[in-house]
Amino acid sequence: MQVIERARLIPGAQVSDARAAERSPGAGEGKVIRGKALIFWDPKVPGRKLDAIDTDQITPADDCVSESLDTLDARWKAGSFRYLMPNFRERVHRGETFVIAGDRFAIGSSREMSPAGLKGVADEAGVEMVIVCGAAMGDIFRRNALNLGLTVIQSREAVEDAQEGDALSFDSKTRKLTNETRGKTYEPAALSPQEEEIRRSGGIIKIGRREFADSVRRAPEITWPDAATARRLTSTEQILWAHRVDKDAEVRPGATLRVYADLLPASDGTAPFSIHTFNEITGGDTIRPRQIAIANDHFVFNHREADDKQTGIGREFAERHGIGSPYYATPGDGIFHFYFPEQKLVLPGALIPGADSHSRAYGAYGALGYGVGSTTLGFGWATGYVYFTVAKQRRVVFAGKLQPWVSGKDVVLALLARWGQKQSQGMSVEFVDGGKQLPMSYRNTIANMMAEGEALNGIFAPDELTYAWYREKGATDLPYPRFAPGVDARYEIDETLDLSEVVPLIAKPFSPANAFPATEVARERLSFDKAFIGSCTNGGYGDLLEAALVLRAARAKGTSRAVKEFVVFPGSGGVKRDIEKTDPRLGGESIADVFRAAGAEIRESWCGPCFGQGPDALRKGESAITSFNRNWTNRMGVGGLGYLASPAVVASSALLGYMARSVHQPWGRTQVTETVLSTIWCASCSSRSS
Repeated sequence: MQVIERARLIPGAQVSDARAAERSPGAGEGKVIRGKALIFWDPKVPGRKLDAIDTDQITPADDCVSESLDTLDARWKAGSFRYLMPNFRERVHRGETFVIAGDRFAIGSSREMSPAGLKGVADEAGVEMVIVCGAAMGDIFRRNALNLGLTVIQSREAVEDAQEGDALSFDSKTRKLTNETRGKTYEPAALSPQEEEIRRSGGIIKIGRREFADSVRRAPEITWPDAATARRLTSTEQILWAHRVDKDAEVRPGATLRVYADLLPASDGTAPFSIHTFNEITGGDTIRPRQIAIANDHFVFNHREADDKQTGIGREFAERHGIGSPYYATPGDGIFHFYFPEQKLVLPGALIPGADSHSRAYGAYGALGYGVGSTTLGFGWATGYVYFTVAKQRRVVFAGKLQPWVSGKDVVLALLARWGQKQSQGMSVEFVDGGKQLPMSYRNTIANMMAEGEALNGIFAPDELTYAWYREKGATDLPYPRFAPGVDARYEIDETLDLSEVVPLIAKPFSPANAFPATEVARERLSFDKAFIGSCTNGGYGDLLEAALVLRAARAKGTSRAVKEFVVFPGSGGVKRDIEKTDPRLGGESIADVFRAAGAEIRESWCGPCFGQGPDALRKGESAITSFNRNWTNRMGVGGLGYLASPAVVASSALLGYMARSVHQPWGRTQVTETVLSTIWCASCSSRSS
C-alpha cells in the first residue's frame, strides 16, 4: 500500500554532495523591467482584450516535446502562440515584452512548456517578459510561472487601460506596475509570503537547493485533525491539515503551505522537465526520487523519432533509479488517471499533485488530486513535499433523482454550463452525493472535469461506495482514517444541483460549458466525421458498457452498424483486456464484440486523440463527437471541431450519423430503460470498472 517514505540516499552518496543552496539575486531584488504592450484582442468584440486563452493556444501539443534534457525549451519557444499570434516571437524581440490579456489567462493543461517557452523567447533576446492579465489566471500556469521566475501580474484595471504601443514598467521590488504612457500605477493581486519568497529567490529550483538537505533528514509525519478541529474543515482542508510539513501552519484560503505528497505522477510528456528539476536540486546522484510514478500515455503511439526520444528520457531515468511496475507504466498500460487508481496507488485521504491537469480525477476516490507543472513535481521528487496555496472552498450538493440515461458526463456538463464564463473561480469544490446515486465511474468523470471547470480540485469525501470499490480490488487495510466534511466547515459558495433536472447533453465548440440538451441538438442534424469513446474521462468498464448496451439495443431494432468512423480508447490496458470478456448483461457477448459488430475499432489506451496526436487527430475542417473532456480551439487537431457527450450519446450518434441521444425513441422512464440503467450502474461500481 502506498505510504510516504523517508528519502533514500543512493549508496555512497552524502547529502553534502548535492548542489549548494544559492542566494544570487532573484526576481525581486530591485530591478525595474521596461517594455511595450503586446495585446491579445478579442476578434469578436472590438476594443476588448481576449479572455480564456488556454495553454493549448500558448503552446500547441506538437510543440510540447522534449527530445533532450540539454535542449528542453527549443521547441517550446518556437511554438509560443504559433497559431494565435504567429509573429509573437518577433514582436517580443523588438521590445513588446508586456503581454496583455483578459480574464482566465492560461487555463487548462499542466504543460510547463507554456511559461518556459514564453520566458525563453524573452531570454534569447536579452529582455524580460511580464504577463499582465485580469482575474482568475490558470492556477497551474500561475504556479509554474512563479517556479520559473517568469513575472505574472493580475490587474484587471491595468488590462482595461492598456493600448497598443503603451510603455510600461514593473518595479520588481515593490511589484508595482506603471503604464507610463497613461501615467497610471497599479497594485497587482497580492502574493502570499511564501509565494513572494519563491519569486524573490528566482524560482523553485533555488528554493529546492536551499531546503534539500533538511528535507532529506526530516521524517514525513501525517497527523489527522482531532474531532474538534475537523469539525470546521472541509474534506480538502482536512487532507491539507494532515499533510502539513510545518505543523503550526494555518490552513486557510490564501495561505501557502508545504505539504507532503503521497504520490507524484508524471506522463511521458511532463517527465523530462521534472527530471531536469530534480537533477538541478539534488545534483542527480544523491537520492532516489521520492513518491515518483511515470505513465507513458501522451505521445507514445505517435511513432515519431522526437516522441520516442522523449519517452526514452523517462525510461532511462526509471531504469537508473530502479522504478518498476506499477510505478512505471509502459505504453499501453493506461492513462495514469485510470491506471494508478487501479493499482491502488491512489487512496482515500491521499494528497496527489500530478503533472497533468486531469489529476483532479483522484477526487473521485476521496483523494486531494490536482494538476501541477513539471517543476513542482521535480521539486517534490527531491524534497517529498510541495508548496500549496489554499483556495476558497465551494460545495455542490447533488439532490433529486438521477434520470435514466443521464450519466456523470451529463452531470458535469450541466454544472459547467450553469457556472458559465466564471466557472468555479479557482476554488476547491466539495461534492456531496447524499443519495449515493453516482457510481465511481460517474464520480471520476465529474472530478476529472474540474480541470475544465477551472477548480483547484474537486473531491467526493469517501463513503460506502468508495470503500466498496477498494474492497472489490482487495484493498481493505487503507492507511488513512475515514473522514467527512466538518459540520461547521465554511464554503464561499454553497449550491445544489437537482439531478432530476439534468438531461443528456452535448457541448458544442469551443467550451465544455457550451452545453445543450441532446434532443435540441438532434433537431439540427449536425453531422460529423468521427465518433470517439474513451479517454481518462469516460474510459472505464462501466462507461464502455453503457455504450455497448445502446449499440446492442439498437441492433435488436434493426440498426446495427455505425455510419461514421467509430473508435474506442479504453482508459487502461486492464480495461481493454476486461472488455474482451463475456458479460451476461450483454447476452453473453463481450463489450468488445458489441463494438466491433457495430464497426468500431478499439485502440490502445492513451491520451493522443484527446489533444490532437496520432492518426486519429482531427484534420482541418473535420469534426468529432466524443466522450473526451476538452473541446477548445485546435484541441483535438488544428482546425478540427470537437463536441462532447456521454458514451451513450456518442454511441447513438455513431449509428445515426448525426448528433442525437437516441436511435429510435426518446429515452424515457420505461421498464426497459430502468432495467438498462440499473445494469449500467452496477457495472460502473463493479470491480471491473475504473
